[in-house]
Amino acid sequence: MTGTEPAVHIDTTRPHPARVYDWYLGGKDNYPVDEALGRQIMAIDSGAPRAARSNRWFMQRATRHLAGAAGIRQFLDIGTGIPTEPNLHQIAQSYAPDTRVVYVDNDPIVLRHAEALLRGTPEGVTEYAQADAREPGVVLEQAARVLDFDRPIALSLIALLHFVADADGAYDLVDTLVGALAPGSCLVLSCMTADFEPENVREGIERYAAGGVTLVARSHAEVSRFFKGLDLVDPGIVSVRDWRPDLARDEEPLGDGPVSLYGGVAFKP
Repeated sequence: MTGTEPAVHIDTTRPHPARVYDWYLGGKDNYPVDEALGRQIMAIDSGAPRAARSNRWFMQRATRHLAGAAGIRQFLDIGTGIPTEPNLHQIAQSYAPDTRVVYVDNDPIVLRHAEALLRGTPEGVTEYAQADAREPGVVLEQAARVLDFDRPIALSLIALLHFVADADGAYDLVDTLVGALAPGSCLVLSCMTADFEPENVREGIERYAAGGVTLVARSHAEVSRFFKGLDLVDPGIVSVRDWRPDLARDEEPLGDGPVSLYGGVAFKP
């Protein structure tokens, strides 16, 4: 497990969801083709950047809750995407410097930035594993080199599962990962929905499809299935902008309008 694998070719001729997301966040790790798709989506839904920021802030608030009040000291973040600051390990290790964090992604552009992900505290461990989320056995094998699966782990699946269709085993994937966790572990998940603005989301999905990217929007009931058998933390499964705003730090005003992402945090009994 390392962030120093040989360079991998990055296709800059087609938009990539991680880079479009980076553009929404105001990052610099994207290309004109990504900006072009981002602007097309914004022409349909001007709230797309709002959703991207809300999603990152949800991750940050969830991590504060888990590293703080819940006392979790191990994190497994799958589909981590291009690094942003503060990233998950920075938040978690600010509560407990000895926290162990494993980031997992199979994206060449994330691999290129893995060095930034690996800058954690001397007392803790911050590692990057290159693996495909659709191969949970490989993910678990890689993560077990750093994390102790006999102790609680926070499994983070942020804005990942709307890229995995039901037919490709989205629910089985989550069941396998959660099944490997010890009691007291937790699942942090966010996923796109069309419940709030169905027409905008439908058109956005079509734009992504035209760029070669498959997206799946799930209803509240469908997102709830991912948390089957787990104990949800209040306020349950809600739009990510509404999850524990009391834990917000340095979040900018988002303005009016819905955020079409459900988020939730739940513990394994």
